Amino acid sequence: MTYGLLAAGFLAIAVVVFLAAVASARDRRALVARWSAPVAIAAVVLVVLTIAFDNLMIAVGLMRYASPEVSGPSIGLMPALDLAYPLAAVILLPSLWLLFRRRGDG
Repeated sequence: MTYGLLAAGFLAIAVVVFLAAVASARDRRALVARWSAPVAIAAVVLVVLTIAFDNLMIAVGLMRYASPEVSGPSIGLMPALDLAYPLAAVILLPSLWLLFRRRGDG
């Protein structure tokens, strides 16, 4: 399995859970209005931290990538595909919160 397929799988799971959460919510418009800014800020913070710390960990030799499994562009030393995981988390965690919230909670 290639690294790209693994990253795509994580994103696909997150998107499916997101769609299920939004479909089950009665207050979709209010949720989008209330959650858009915090989720966007969290996404930016996670992407910036991922870029910084992945590059640092690769530079000091904590991890390496085998070139046949990784393809596509790089950001510094890290493959751009590494950004799939924080983006999946930003999609998945609020979706799970929405799915498992008590009715009436935001």
